[in-house]
Amino acid sequence: MRSVGLDLGTRKIALCEVEGGKVIRRATVESVKELEPLLGPGSGPARVAFEASRSAWAVHAELCGWGHDVKMIDTTRVKQIGIGQHGKKNDAIDAECIAMAVEKGQVPEAHVLSVRRQRLRHLMMSRRALVETRTTMVTTIRGIATSEGVRLARCEPENFVAMLKRQELPATLTAMVMPLAEVVATVERQLCELDARVYEACADERAAQCMMTVPGVGAVVAGMFLSVIDDAKRFRSARQVTSYLGLVPRENSSGTTGQRLGSITKQGNRYLRALLIQAAWHMVRQKNTDNPLAFWGLSVAARRGRKIAVVAVARRLAAILWALWRRGVAYDPAHIAQLCAAGLDLSAEVQASQAEGFRRVEAKVKLGTSVLKRRTKNADAIRSTTMSTA
Repeated sequence: MRSVGLDLGTRKIALCEVEGGKVIRRATVESVKELEPLLGPGSGPARVAFEASRSAWAVHAELCGWGHDVKMIDTTRVKQIGIGQHGKKNDAIDAECIAMAVEKGQVPEAHVLSVRRQRLRHLMMSRRALVETRTTMVTTIRGIATSEGVRLARCEPENFVAMLKRQELPATLTAMVMPLAEVVATVERQLCELDARVYEACADERAAQCMMTVPGVGAVVAGMFLSVIDDAKRFRSARQVTSYLGLVPRENSSGTTGQRLGSITKQGNRYLRALLIQAAWHMVRQKNTDNPLAFWGLSVAARRGRKIAVVAVARRLAAILWALWRRGVAYDPAHIAQLCAAGLDLSAEVQASQAEGFRRVEAKVKLGTSVLKRRTKNADAIRSTTMSTA
């Protein structure tokens, strides 16, 4: 079988094919379609590898459709196959290193998300972009108001434009901030639509329903966890999950007699890690002693401080979410205190508590849906008045 390496660039794709440790073909094209004469149907089966990137999913699907054995390379381990050695790195050299690794069978593979999870990831990334845009606009408006000597009232981001309209502002300040307020109103309306789609996506997922039984975990956290992990069975333990998400401590114990641990590695998906930290902060601030996970976090905070405790809670939360997903069960505070992520026995007592857990999810979703409807209604009203004023 042919061994081919690709280097996917933003403007061009470098191809290298090797046989017997020697380069037999090089090519540079501008798109995947231009690879068809070299790798299209009828060109013969090939093992093709390339680094994970923004365009990697689409290229993977195209090449698989052409009948090739396609592998996506984990970008955190590309040095293992020689990329960047001796300070030499360009598209042709990278493609050659990849092709050599393919022929030797030494490709460090990355997981390829299923199409369903890819769509969910895109949905979550779109929502993240809107939230960040709204935050930027709100922060800018507050900064302008402060520089003009005006202190704006505190409020939730979704109520910011309504608060801005209620507060009496100087005419000069109003003229400066109203264009930004219009952007906030538009983004809020679009964000309501995406939140509704997130709720719909989680409603079709049993795993999401299981994860949402945990206090502080809603559709956003559950949906992002699904889109990153993809398949719970590809991890053998909760430790692997927390390591994959970058929530385990760094270690530099070489040449020492004991473990030397540092801050967390921060590997993996940054947005999911931030959401887990946010959920952990919610638990610790609520001080809910009925929730054993929150109670444990408070005990850690008393010994080592709140910041360390929040990271520890986020790490344990990720492990519990994975365990609930893998076993298809609800979060049970009474049993989680003893069994945590190690497992739950489906006895009659536990089955009753499971039913109660999923009833809590129904109430949580119902509350979230009603809040979303109210947000949508307010966003429509605010947007229409903002546009008419403009």
